[in-house]
Amino acid sequence: MPSVLITGGAGYIGAVLAEMLLEEGHRVVVLDRLFFGPEPLASLQQQGNIEVVKGDVRSPEPRMFDGIDAVVHLAAISNDPACDLDPQISQTVNVDGTLQTAKLAKGAGVPRFIFASSCSIYGDGHGEILDEDSPKRPTSLYARTKVEAESRLAELEDSDFSVTALRNATAYGLSPRMRFDLVINIMTLHAYTRRRIYVLGQGKQWRPLVHVRDIARAFMSVMSAPRDLVAGQAFNVGSSTQNFEVIRIAQMIRDVVPHTEVEVVPDDPDKRNYHVNFDKIERVLGWKPEKSPYEGIVEIKQALERGKVDGTIQTRTVDYYRYLLEAEAVLREVSYEGAVF
Repeated sequence: MPSVLITGGAGYIGAVLAEMLLEEGHRVVVLDRLFFGPEPLASLQQQGNIEVVKGDVRSPEPRMFDGIDAVVHLAAISNDPACDLDPQISQTVNVDGTLQTAKLAKGAGVPRFIFASSCSIYGDGHGEILDEDSPKRPTSLYARTKVEAESRLAELEDSDFSVTALRNATAYGLSPRMRFDLVINIMTLHAYTRRRIYVLGQGKQWRPLVHVRDIARAFMSVMSAPRDLVAGQAFNVGSSTQNFEVIRIAQMIRDVVPHTEVEVVPDDPDKRNYHVNFDKIERVLGWKPEKSPYEGIVEIKQALERGKVDGTIQTRTVDYYRYLLEAEAVLREVSYEGAVF
């Protein structure tokens, strides 16, 4: 697969995937709205063999798909609270934008389309161990958009256009576009900066975990796999050994960041609770994670100690989106004839 188009390629997963693809000699094209700036890809652009296009998946340029061998579709309003800020925008980006991108890819003769879905589509798992055939019980708008997008993409599948959905577990670990709104990442930040972790809802909710680099490796495995193994398939991406209750995650972080207090808060508005089985991706593709949660916690702690990352507003997706929406409203109010001054 010499040429890969990554939508959302300047994001948390995309920036890691772009780097790994370039290391293997691929040509990479990135389509990204660049809400969080171009910095995550700045060092890669100096190396060459990467093109970064500022654009929107709801209206991508058809020329971008010329000569592309695989599309990795990561672009999305990317978590539950961010989707809730503006449900209409979330629907148009996560569903309409996905379908528009896929249709243009298919029309251009791109043979493979790999969609970033989420284990959150399983929602409230009712104590079951969930595999790819388990019922989908999404409890959030974000998860519902992923379910709808998967279903609509399946309608485009044919002998010339392979569609694969990767249902990622909850990501953790370092990325050039760092996120501190993911459970391991934010808890590690709070442990390091505040020596305190808050655990909501008694911490009995199950979360499947996977390192961001392992997610990137999973996409690369699908790209290189024989078509008959991945066409029309969905794969849970994670490890059955990395399902943990939230309280256990907090305890692991306390092991790495000493003198951290864990405070349990009774209620939790997040009703997701799912214990996921990941046997299929290892059985079919031979893929399994290389990183553990402890490794992820340690690397984040070390990056904080060295000043390589911090908890600025741009690392908190929903806070930053809210800031942008509020700034847009202010500019609209004070602008005159298209200018502020």
